[in-house]
Amino acid sequence: MLRRNFLRTAASTAGAVNLAQFPYHLYAGTTKKAASDRVKLGPAKVELSRLAMGTGTNGGGGSSNQTKKLGVEGLAGLFKAGYDNGVTFWDCADQYGTHPHAKAALKYVKRENVTILTKTHANTEAEMRADLDRFRRELGTDYLDIVLLHCMLDKDWNERKRGAMNVLEEAKQKGIVRTKGTSCHTLESLKTAAAEPWVEVDLARINPAQIAMDADPATVLGVLKQMKASGKGVIGMKILGAGRLRSKVDESLQFALAQDCIDCFTIGSESIAEMVDLTKKIPAASVRG
Repeated sequence: MLRRNFLRTAASTAGAVNLAQFPYHLYAGTTKKAASDRVKLGPAKVELSRLAMGTGTNGGGGSSNQTKKLGVEGLAGLFKAGYDNGVTFWDCADQYGTHPHAKAALKYVKRENVTILTKTHANTEAEMRADLDRFRRELGTDYLDIVLLHCMLDKDWNERKRGAMNVLEEAKQKGIVRTKGTSCHTLESLKTAAAEPWVEVDLARINPAQIAMDADPATVLGVLKQMKASGKGVIGMKILGAGRLRSKVDESLQFALAQDCIDCFTIGSESIAEMVDLTKKIPAASVRG
């Protein structure tokens, strides 16, 4: 046990991990985890599955890999298949254009049985109010479980976005939004999110190979540990490096599952087969030594 603790400490302070000779024993847990595990996220204790159905492996301008490849009904079917496999956490964004796809899936799944996350680029109060109204219309729902300020880059985003932040706080008090936070794409913006009391949930880029990340894994994990220590919820993203680690799924999953500071994570499958494969690999990866 002492040796395992030592190895974990050594691993946590290392930089990017050599995936060609991945040290499985360093990340082997003692408790088996599953994609369908129920997680209570952040101070609002929003319940969701450990794995989220990502919808923007690469997304922008109102579309993504998933929307282009699958279309509305195809992605809706993927949402439903995920739900049938215990994946009840749906990760959407205005930038990906995936609200209509989630709405179509709600024809097959009761709204209260899924957790819907979406993201906004709003800066001002007026922009945020308009987004909240539009997002709910597009999704066909009266409330949004998680709303994140999307793709924070600046260190002072919490000053630039204060108008939007105030509206989200008000929406939470009214029950329109259950919890709120940020997705970050630079180390400085991530550090600000860790220190900002308004943030309840953060979506952070993390994988063992430092692909599409804000810094090396050890540095990012250090900030995420600060977030967790202050009671914030942490959702991992880019677990498979925006698709570039698809040949290293087991290693990437085991790395993410070993981090106590990551509550859950999102991966954007592009087929039902890929999603089902992930749900099968997560339990094995969580304890493989």
